[in-house]
Amino acid sequence: MLSLKNITKQYGTYKANNDISLEIPSHEIFGMLGPNGAGKTTLIRIITGITMPDSGSILFDGKKYSMDDRLKIGYMPEERGLYKKMKVGEQLIYLAQLKGMSKQDALKKIKIWVDKFEIATWWNKRIEELSKGMQQKVQFISTIVHEPKLIILDEPFSGLDPINADLIINEMQELKKNGATIIFSTHRMEQVEELCKSIVLINQGKNILEGNVTELRKKYREQKYEIIFENEMPSELFSRFQIINQEENNIILQLREEENARDVLEYLVNNHIAISSFKELLPSLHDIFVKRVKESALQDTKPIQA
Repeated sequence: MLSLKNITKQYGTYKANNDISLEIPSHEIFGMLGPNGAGKTTLIRIITGITMPDSGSILFDGKKYSMDDRLKIGYMPEERGLYKKMKVGEQLIYLAQLKGMSKQDALKKIKIWVDKFEIATWWNKRIEELSKGMQQKVQFISTIVHEPKLIILDEPFSGLDPINADLIINEMQELKKNGATIIFSTHRMEQVEELCKSIVLINQGKNILEGNVTELRKKYREQKYEIIFENEMPSELFSRFQIINQEENNIILQLREEENARDVLEYLVNNHIAISSFKELLPSLHDIFVKRVKESALQDTKPIQA
């Protein structure tokens, strides 16, 4: 859907984006991650055509990016971009028309969405009268009502309670199923692991990590395993293996460099130690995120592919 090649954007002596290249696959929810000030917002503004890169190129759906492609994009910024004095209905219609919809078509589609989100009774309320969570639902509708091919959601769950957050998650998955490509930017790593197949991690204006979430977790595996015993854990395991945590009949062990999982299983079988579960604990995306950001702060790195 989107291909960025060597994107650079500089403000004075500060490079907000420094030679960033990445590929965003079609029909996926793609995670764009990074600490505050990493350059994510600048890159999103370039993708949406709000600003232009100093150098580099963009392909949108296989073709050179043009200003007409902006109508095929829906962007939901982290800071709410709604007019506080306008009423919900008139604002949604106005924003839909800015994306090329006729008033008649906009009204028809908007009514479907406000009914689905159960906010029809807010139609004549001003935005400033709504809670943050309710404003977020209005902004989400304004982002997707024109059925964009590319949807960019920056912290879309901000201000939402768990029920409404699940509502947005379900709609994101449904939009993807219906052919949309979604860029999902957030600090909540557990949601990225749940929703995203692939990610990019940006830090100090650079792409420092990119790839499939499952493959990245395997790449950064730490050789940690969880074992659950059917009975009490045999005490001799403490002298045989490096156990880093124990809770009743549940342990986590860290394999040494010369060990592998087969060694552990063979020991358990040969010593007739009954277990109900044996599984590898892959690092979370949060752990990988922290590790790579710290590494990139110490040295200039190239993107690690997975």
